[in-house]
Amino acid sequence: MRELVLNCAESQAEAWSDALLEAGALAVSVEDADGDTEHERALFGEPGTEPEVLAWRRNRLVALLADGDDPAHLLAALDGLAGPAPGAGDWRLRDVPDADWVRLTQSQFGPIVVSERIWIVPSWHRDDAGLPAAGARDGIVRIELDPGLAFGTGSHPTTHLCLEWLAAHLRGGETVLDYGCGSGILAIAARLLGAGPTRGVDIDEQAVLATARNAAANRVDVQACLPDDLPAGASQVVVANILSNPLKLLAPMLAARVAPGGRLALSGVLERQADEVCQAYASHLPLHVWAARDGWVCLTGRRD
Repeated sequence: MRELVLNCAESQAEAWSDALLEAGALAVSVEDADGDTEHERALFGEPGTEPEVLAWRRNRLVALLADGDDPAHLLAALDGLAGPAPGAGDWRLRDVPDADWVRLTQSQFGPIVVSERIWIVPSWHRDDAGLPAAGARDGIVRIELDPGLAFGTGSHPTTHLCLEWLAAHLRGGETVLDYGCGSGILAIAARLLGAGPTRGVDIDEQAVLATARNAAANRVDVQACLPDDLPAGASQVVVANILSNPLKLLAPMLAARVAPGGRLALSGVLERQADEVCQAYASHLPLHVWAARDGWVCLTGRRD
């Protein structure tokens, strides 16, 4: 297989990517042409602050070609889209070595030890020797979770903080709401730690489907839904691992979802953002920093 590599401006990146796919490219990726140089710049943002154009000032497009594809055909599809098609010196072809891409991808994801009690194990490692057996007798929780489209494979510090918080505070039988459930990892962990009826909510339909699928793989019952389908009522434990801006906007709703005497745990918050998030909840439910890791914090509080 081969890849077509070409440079383009910020204004061309989206249109050219779409045109290459429509012309037959198997996949197209957009990279910062100034990556690994002093001119490299970040391209990300929290909800409400995303950049208007998801591209850099100078971009490198990499299009994967099927065997036998003519690069001239793909290049012709770019002519007239925010400027002329790339000239002879503006693009190149490179070979893609044959590889077992499934095995290569799987090799990058091994078991994750969250704590002595919690392990996250991809399905292709479930029978590995040396892994602790899951079970209530020895208190080990093994969550089977494969990397997928939904956010939350268990490697991020905020996920670790939330998992450790659940392990420290669940006593068994509590009702749980995981708001912004992503892959469903927190809701699944809650059930494996002994929680009672548990719901996972996300604005992304793919996340809702992933949560249901992952819960079934772990043989636990988690009711996953979109926000508009969440029934009224409060839960004894509410967890939300998202980002500071949406957490502040959601303060009245999330606090109201905590039952009297119940607990709220929030993460996805940088240490420097902790005070402003706590202020957003102050009139609803007082919060404090429970733990910090790698610049992130987990905030928690109890409803009177």
